[in-house]
Amino acid sequence: MKIHYFFLFLLTDFNYMNNKINIAVFISGAGSNARNIIEYFKDNERVEVALILSNKKDSGALKISQDTGVPFYIFDREAFYQTDKIKEILLDHHVQSIILAGFLWLVPDYLLKLFPNRIINIHPSLLPKYGGKGMYGMKVHEAVKSSGDKWSGITIHLVNEEYDKGQILLQEKVAIDENDSPENIANKIHQLEYTYFPSTIENYLLSHFK
Repeated sequence: MKIHYFFLFLLTDFNYMNNKINIAVFISGAGSNARNIIEYFKDNERVEVALILSNKKDSGALKISQDTGVPFYIFDREAFYQTDKIKEILLDHHVQSIILAGFLWLVPDYLLKLFPNRIINIHPSLLPKYGGKGMYGMKVHEAVKSSGDKWSGITIHLVNEEYDKGQILLQEKVAIDENDSPENIANKIHQLEYTYFPSTIENYLLSHFK
């Protein structure tokens, strides 16, 4: 069934003509990192989350938008890869940087060119371990558990034309106990994500947009 596009504006007096760096957050799932990023930047003088975008109509985008007032947009594969719709939406919101927070599709070339070195992703492992297509979420944590690794962590990196191959901005690790389940590992990784992802985004953007 084809997904219909829809916009929800909840900010009637949104000020596009300010000096802030507008970012768009892309999600595919519940969006806990997106919610954390919005909370982190809600009173920030330089950075503002202008838009949430999702490729899943059952993602957390609607609920996050209702709770935070950040507008959202749902799109399908055709819109993302075969039309200019996403590009137009981002330009209409004066977006200057894209944040991937649990977004599972490969970013198309037109967005890489539109936002050179301005697309940031977080991956729930210490890349290059457990990266690449199909490695996300619990699949990563199950692989860490199966391997018997003593450490896991997060990698925050710029996005290029390959999955999980862009320049690394930050890696943080956490010890894995032999009794940890994949769910326990996931909880440890989530805490690293919530702690380090927003501040890394801020530091990078403020140094990039001087």
